[in-house]
Amino acid sequence: MENTSAPNIKLAVPFFGVANMEASLRFYMEGLQFKMTKQWTPRGKIEWCWLERDNVSIMLQEPWAIHTQDDLPKSGPNICFQCEDAISLYHEFKERGLSVTEPFVGNGMWVIGLKDPDGYRMEFSSFTDVEEETNYSEWLAGLPPGGCP
Repeated sequence: MENTSAPNIKLAVPFFGVANMEASLRFYMEGLQFKMTKQWTPRGKIEWCWLERDNVSIMLQEPWAIHTQDDLPKSGPNICFQCEDAISLYHEFKERGLSVTEPFVGNGMWVIGLKDPDGYRMEFSSFTDVEEETNYSEWLAGLPPGGCP
């Protein structure tokens, strides 16, 4: 049977359980420049929200008082955001005081990494023709991978 209708499943949105909504919102909104587009405030404060930046969405939720910190994941997914220019994001995030890894080339992409306040790791990547395993500082200095001339 041929399906001629539009796709039903269109988007996967990472959903993070967070220990402190205020700290997470500072990280994602001030640090990463996501914008809040939806929120749920059943007890007068944000307990769930939907954040967006460019074509990417994430959801955050703080556990209710009946839950404990033990309900939060001890480790979580590594979310990989595909970007046009990961290097510009590296500079943007560093300017905001975020702890971000030096860009390196892996799998044909510049990759930068950082963690949110709950320890969720995320990477921002963009395609490049720079040689595999090159660190950004080596590339700027014109050195080959490994840093030796």
